Amino acid sequence: MNAKLLACAFALAAAPAVALAQSQPAVIFDMGGKFDKSFNEAAYNGAERWKKETNKPYLEFEISNPTQREQAMRRMAERNANPIIGVGFSMGSSMEKTAKEFPKLKFTIIDFVVDLPNVESVVFREHEGSFLVGMMAAMASKSGKVGFVGGMDVPLIRKFQCGYEQGARYANPKVEILANMTGTTPTAWNDPARGAELTKAQFAKGADVVFAAAGGTGTGVYQAAKDAGKLAIGVDSNQNHLHPGTMLTSMVKRVDVAVYNSFKQHKPGVTSLGLKEGGVDYALDKNNEKLVSAEMKTKVDAAKADIISGKIKVIDYMSANACK
Repeated sequence: MNAKLLACAFALAAAPAVALAQSQPAVIFDMGGKFDKSFNEAAYNGAERWKKETNKPYLEFEISNPTQREQAMRRMAERNANPIIGVGFSMGSSMEKTAKEFPKLKFTIIDFVVDLPNVESVVFREHEGSFLVGMMAAMASKSGKVGFVGGMDVPLIRKFQCGYEQGARYANPKVEILANMTGTTPTAWNDPARGAELTKAQFAKGADVVFAAAGGTGTGVYQAAKDAGKLAIGVDSNQNHLHPGTMLTSMVKRVDVAVYNSFKQHKPGVTSLGLKEGGVDYALDKNNEKLVSAEMKTKVDAAKADIISGKIKVIDYMSANACK
């Protein structure tokens, strides 16, 4: 979309409430779209919760290619949107540049740190939640082999993988872990066909539980698991409802809470959300309760308490840059 079309899109999005645009908050969704059933959709749900509670509108835009990030950020700032939330680490450089140029506006970045006085940076300790679902994968596996399918090969997704592997080995030191990344470009977040292909390959090698940390690509992983009668683990949003009976659990990352809280009260600085803060967790509901035994739940909850207390220390790939 060129600049002219982008401007038109914003005009249309804001048309119902032009008079209120001066005080509206805004959210910019990244590649994959706000209905990716995963990361972006969690952000969307948080914005919608705020909208329903306050009965106020907000501005929004969905990025369809990388060049739109800075354009979108700037358009929102020019409309005096406040605060402006960028969903995803890929928004980092665009937000840093725009926030410097509009120091009186408030900005929030999810999954990245921008060190400016008008920016709130929300990061998550994904490795803690991934540790728990890794335990569950190893305990549910009958073959002793579990899989991981990541989206774009970036340190953040390695962070999920690292935590998952630690949890799996904590539950079963002899477990074998198969791992693949979908790609090295942003299209890796929205390639269900490739996700299914990688999952089928892991099943062929003996894995019977696969964790996807791949945005919209994950839907292909979950479908492949359903088709093969194997188990899958969702990510970011609670995805247990997508395929009840084959979704073992989901590693919930409360991006919705981060967006909702920022819309309500912007807090400059870095906010880190893990198990202790309820920022990450595993999901248990009617859709997967038959797959999670009492013994599994007891062991996972015990590990959760030990991580919160510091008794179990989960390696953070982003800090240690290693996963052993």
